[in-house]
Amino acid sequence: MQLKYSIIIPVYNRPQEIEELLASLCKQSFQEDFEVVLVEDGSSSTSQKVVAGFQDKLTIQYFFKENSGPGPSRNYGMHKANGNYFIILDSDIILPEDYLANVDKALQTNYTDAFGGADASHPSFTVLQKAINYSMTSVLTTGGIRGNKNVKKFQPRSFNMGLSRKAFEATQGFGPQRFGEDIDLTFRLWQNGFESQFIESAFVYHKRRNTMKTFFKQTFNFGAARPILNKQYPATAKVTYWFPSLFIVGLLLSIVAFFFGLKWFLYAYGLYFFMSALDSLFKNKSIAVSLASVLTTLIQFLGYGFGFLRSSFRISVLHNPVEEAFPRMFS
Repeated sequence: MQLKYSIIIPVYNRPQEIEELLASLCKQSFQEDFEVVLVEDGSSSTSQKVVAGFQDKLTIQYFFKENSGPGPSRNYGMHKANGNYFIILDSDIILPEDYLANVDKALQTNYTDAFGGADASHPSFTVLQKAINYSMTSVLTTGGIRGNKNVKKFQPRSFNMGLSRKAFEATQGFGPQRFGEDIDLTFRLWQNGFESQFIESAFVYHKRRNTMKTFFKQTFNFGAARPILNKQYPATAKVTYWFPSLFIVGLLLSIVAFFFGLKWFLYAYGLYFFMSALDSLFKNKSIAVSLASVLTTLIQFLGYGFGFLRSSFRISVLHNPVEEAFPRMFS
């Protein structure tokens, strides 16, 4: 099957990131033609000048539209694209040179109408970015679900996701919500009979958030969105989604128990964080990243766990409609 790829990139006030991403697209080993569709989502600091510098190196379509969030912006780009297979990337991505070649090889071998890939840490990333990458991808923290080839039905994430034109037209792409929109799309793809796969070799370098505060907010939003998705798609709910919340509640109870002489519960948590630090040290070869990974892991559990508990309480106890349980998801 002849696949013509369109790279869809929404961007909001991040011209420096776009320059790095476009530069990595120029270095692709893939020999066939592909296009880049960049959608400026109402930015005040636009990427127009950056894009102009790549017009003679890449086939680029550049569009500016009113701010509507990443999902509708991706849909806008796919409507404007010329390809029959869309590759959706976040603006804070840098691609390895063989990324497109690996995607094409995998789809030619085992075609699916959607795919997802993993994310990795680039050597140039900061200590915090490397620590966040560890927390988001480690088996000890997330079970490795964001990059595990053994997951039977992989849920692609929009920072590194592929979607055929046929699947886009059947589902109308991303919904209007600002969080969990990629998971929502995956569920609708499956409902419409489309298959997805994880392409292990199609990984990207993902910069992620650059402060602890923004990382906490991001994971809180992830956690707050999940009970709403569970409500919308009951058959997809899993007990494992409760683990971060139970982890945090258990940690708080262990701290209280410590002052009553019951120390072993808190010691168990200490052992877990020690093992995480060792695992990060082994993978990153950096004591600084290892120590930061302990903090980012804790922040990830706090953010996701409390976000999940808040939405669950509002939905199950207060019986709020999903739009009221997490208004920012639908604003």
